Amino acid sequence: MSTSTATPQAAHGQPEAPPAAHAATGLPQPGPGQWEPGRRVIAPSFAPLPDHQWQEEPLMSHDGMHVAAVVRQEDDSFTMRVDDGVWDAGFDKVWSPRFLPDGRLAAIVQQDGEWTVAVDGEPWPETYGFIWSLMHGPAGKLIAAVQQDMRYGMIVDGTPRETLYENANNFALSPDGRRTAAVVQTVPLGQADIETFVRGVYSVAVDGEAWGHNFMNVWTPVFDNRNDRVAAQVRLSHSEYTVAVNGTPWPATFPCVWEPCFDPATGAVAAPVRKDGRWGIALDGTLLWEARFFQCWSPAWSRDGRHLWAIVAPGYGNFTVARDASPWPFTAPVITDLVLSPDGTRAAALASNDNTAWQVVVDGVAWPGKWDMAWRPVFSPCGQHVAVRVREGARETVLLDGRPWRDAFTTAWDPVFGPANSGTGVTVLLRGIRDDACERWVATPDDFRA
Repeated sequence: MSTSTATPQAAHGQPEAPPAAHAATGLPQPGPGQWEPGRRVIAPSFAPLPDHQWQEEPLMSHDGMHVAAVVRQEDDSFTMRVDDGVWDAGFDKVWSPRFLPDGRLAAIVQQDGEWTVAVDGEPWPETYGFIWSLMHGPAGKLIAAVQQDMRYGMIVDGTPRETLYENANNFALSPDGRRTAAVVQTVPLGQADIETFVRGVYSVAVDGEAWGHNFMNVWTPVFDNRNDRVAAQVRLSHSEYTVAVNGTPWPATFPCVWEPCFDPATGAVAAPVRKDGRWGIALDGTLLWEARFFQCWSPAWSRDGRHLWAIVAPGYGNFTVARDASPWPFTAPVITDLVLSPDGTRAAALASNDNTAWQVVVDGVAWPGKWDMAWRPVFSPCGQHVAVRVREGARETVLLDGRPWRDAFTTAWDPVFGPANSGTGVTVLLRGIRDDACERWVATPDDFRA
């Protein structure tokens, strides 16, 4: 089967959602002057400090200039270590830390039984019964899911949406990171209350306000590239599924559907659908790809809307990638992490045999070698190069166009390509830890073995 790196949380009464679509996305870039090739030691040692009882796994900032980790201090409080310093504040618990695109460090924290978010050590004044699913977008807003008095919703930069619900899940951000969507339960549902469930209790809340239409089930809301329309897969009856756009279902129904995606050029909505026992893709409810696959999911459009890609299974247990309904000749038991080049004419994915012996597949051709683990591929801004972080044994390294870096780390992070106008040619930022030292390398193609 095919797997996804992230699966949305399922609500009570809802089955687990299908794998999410993966389209190419950009990472925050280091600033000007940080792309000169060479090695820079960020911290000679990131071993636990003497006054810390223990230290969790570290994380590095997007630009590779800082390293951080959750630590437990002598007084049993928890805080964040950043480079060789720590936050002034200590907490009962700290979890899910992450660097934001602008370099700030955020984490979910608990104090005296109440949860909030701390940014660079400063907690938000508002507290909640629980917080999870910390997210951020390119606009710099920090968004999380919250529970307060057993009602659920989302907060944006510490401010909760006006309406909280009995259930909320499948949280999503708009491409610009300013708007939110979530599956919500709008009608109370008692135990074994099948009649109410069948009438429909789930909807989608956009910026906290629910659609005016309820469904038996709803999954995976997604925004269009203009940040103003939302589509989701919905269940109308025991055996009827379709896609709803801003609360309005397609006129056609199917025995099953998977996560939809918007055509960025026209605004039309495509989704994998099942028909007569096989899978294809429907566009606004009408079949676009013939239903001839054993499985089909993770659809992704090119930015100009000219090409539609998806993970498909031409035969039982044999997965691959298809472009405009034409599958690659390469197949494997598992295909995941479909990523498109910036212009959408090329694609890369990961393949494995039952989650072992991972391979990188680009344009239908597998790179040499198999790895204990591989992470999501990254395309260069020009679309001509692909980099992937991989692990073999206790060592992690980066492949560039199938060639391994000349060295390795004990712990590494995903590579970041330099901008096309950096003036240094093709460069790749490598971030990792080796012999306790945190290092930042700007590598060129010559640093990767033939």
